[in-house]
Amino acid sequence: MTKKPLPIDALTPLEAAAELDFLAKEIARLDKAYYQDDAPLVTDADYDALMQRNEAIEARFPHLKRKDSPKRKVGAAPAQGFAKVRHAAPMLSLDNAFDEKDVADFIASVRRFIKELRDDPSLALYFYADLKIDGLSASLTYEQGKFVRGATRGDGLEGEDVTANLKTIADIPHELKAPYPESIEIRGEVYMSRQDFFALNEAQEKAGEKIFANPRNAAAGSLRQLDPAITAKRPLSFFPYAWGACSGGHPAPTQEAFIRQLHEWGFRSHRLGRSCQGVGELMAYWQEIAELRVSPNIPFDIDGVVYKVDRTDWQERLGASDRAPRWAIAHKFPAEQAETILEKIDIQVGRTGVLTPVAHLAPINVGGVLVARATLHNEDYIAEKDIRQGDRVVIQRAGDVIPQVVRVVTEKRQGDPPAFDFPKTCPVCGSLALREEGQAARRCTGGLICPAQVVERVRHFVSRSAFDIEGLGEKHVEAFMAEGLISHPADIFRLEERDKGSLTPLRNRPGWGAKSAENLFQAIAAKRRISLERFIYALGIPQVGEATARLLAQHYETFPNLRTTCLEAAEPDSEARKSLEAINGIGPKMASDLVSFFAEKHNLEGVDELTRLVEVLPAERVAEIDSKVAGKIVVFTGSLSRFTRDEAKARALALGAKVTDSVSKKTDFVVAGADAGSKAAKARELGVALLTEDEWISLTQE
Repeated sequence: MTKKPLPIDALTPLEAAAELDFLAKEIARLDKAYYQDDAPLVTDADYDALMQRNEAIEARFPHLKRKDSPKRKVGAAPAQGFAKVRHAAPMLSLDNAFDEKDVADFIASVRRFIKELRDDPSLALYFYADLKIDGLSASLTYEQGKFVRGATRGDGLEGEDVTANLKTIADIPHELKAPYPESIEIRGEVYMSRQDFFALNEAQEKAGEKIFANPRNAAAGSLRQLDPAITAKRPLSFFPYAWGACSGGHPAPTQEAFIRQLHEWGFRSHRLGRSCQGVGELMAYWQEIAELRVSPNIPFDIDGVVYKVDRTDWQERLGASDRAPRWAIAHKFPAEQAETILEKIDIQVGRTGVLTPVAHLAPINVGGVLVARATLHNEDYIAEKDIRQGDRVVIQRAGDVIPQVVRVVTEKRQGDPPAFDFPKTCPVCGSLALREEGQAARRCTGGLICPAQVVERVRHFVSRSAFDIEGLGEKHVEAFMAEGLISHPADIFRLEERDKGSLTPLRNRPGWGAKSAENLFQAIAAKRRISLERFIYALGIPQVGEATARLLAQHYETFPNLRTTCLEAAEPDSEARKSLEAINGIGPKMASDLVSFFAEKHNLEGVDELTRLVEVLPAERVAEIDSKVAGKIVVFTGSLSRFTRDEAKARALALGAKVTDSVSKKTDFVVAGADAGSKAAKARELGVALLTEDEWISLTQE
């Protein structure tokens, strides 16, 4: 039996790095299923537990925080079938609180960030508390008071254009009541009430159509119909709660005033939010809403409440991290539980060779949702809970389809079934499956000889966030690879040529015809030009998720630049290696993975072959910010008197600067407060501009 996961305070740096690697990949997989496919794989509670574990490890080992850390990511890439919309301001997710201590920590973090709150503990700090509706996030853009564009959140930076569908929702006014800003984004949640959900499922069942698992899935599926006429027949509602970009500054001085303003503009929503001060009042609100959540007073699903700093000028100063605003937090409700039988455990093999156990459950209804599968993460998870096939297990869910196994009901165990024997060989290719010291995952060593890994790598290559080739789905990839038409990604772009010389052309194969074959070839041809960030992500480099790919694209601008840097960075003391590691959030470990990928001959040959077959477009420049420091690399050091260090960094990022923690030849400014030490000395040595705090403020206000 494998050992139980170590407590976080007992982890070595090597063990911590390995677990962060697993968590980043697992959470990214769950994000795609939830946000992109509307098919969640775990409960909110299960997901939150992974996020909490990840955050706790990062807190103890901050130097190991990965660029693709789940804390830096929001949602998943937009789906195919809709035009893409770039959000004027990022649509972020929220950090979570699960108990009173988390709420108190959140309040303390706000006070530490805002200097006057930190310096004067008696200064009042109010929060606006409101419901957290379980729906699909959407953004509405109004120009001159008229609704002109609507989009889903997508990956937080780019969403799907669902304007026509949103216009069918009665809660959304097509024109705001004056006065209104020249331009404003209204953000909120598209949802379906419980009564409407049950009525829709009844109608779907009578018509022999798909039955939805829960109101959230029903709302998401209804909004993302390619035919707006179908959306118009679905009973959708809209709950507004925030704004994005807004001309003329804040639309209201406080969050509470903004909610009143929404009503004046013509939006309909509940009036259960209120202003609160301190942990006691916030907890009292949470308890009150928890008791009302299944009453007629709240006729829709909620999975918690949200606390927002009430003053909007403080919201702006607090800003956001890569993934979430610093001025808001979601306080979740506990999960629902039920008992069922774990019938069997299967092992799946991913594109990186990781063996993942999956539990098949006797279907059971939990809170109105039928659940039948659960991801068991890894062999330690199974060992820790002593999970055996045939056991009765307690599961829990908090709004999603597939549950978390909370515990085994050992008192109901029949006989003495054997402990689950986690395979030491790959169930697909038979190669050894090894677990490196300090790592949670067991991996197949078969590499490209393992059909599962090859297939998964090609699937990743054509996935929505990568090359996004319509019509080349999972089954087609498997079939083409089994027949030898595709053996690696570059072969996709030779498929039409090979098909012409084939004895059995695609159009003559079962399930295909002339039109479908032609559509596939056209879809592949359409992807011979691809954005740099998608291309980088498609390569499947370890640790390089969508956020990291976007970061690398913006930093290096062209693929040859990235390729050259990574090859030159093979020398540990080279300038290329130092510049790669100096990118805020990359660090030595991720830089090592990038260098290792390009140092592998077979990877480099595959990449070079791809770049001969497709055109990798230079990165799109981020919209220019009218600022003297936009694009400049800035380092803060010493004690600042006008801002806290965190606020200074956040302000610099908002002005388009790049903030790093180390001084190099590429640094543009070092802002030195009192008691500045080695970084100021390094700046003088390298001839980097050294600014006082007042000089920095003057520069950024010009």
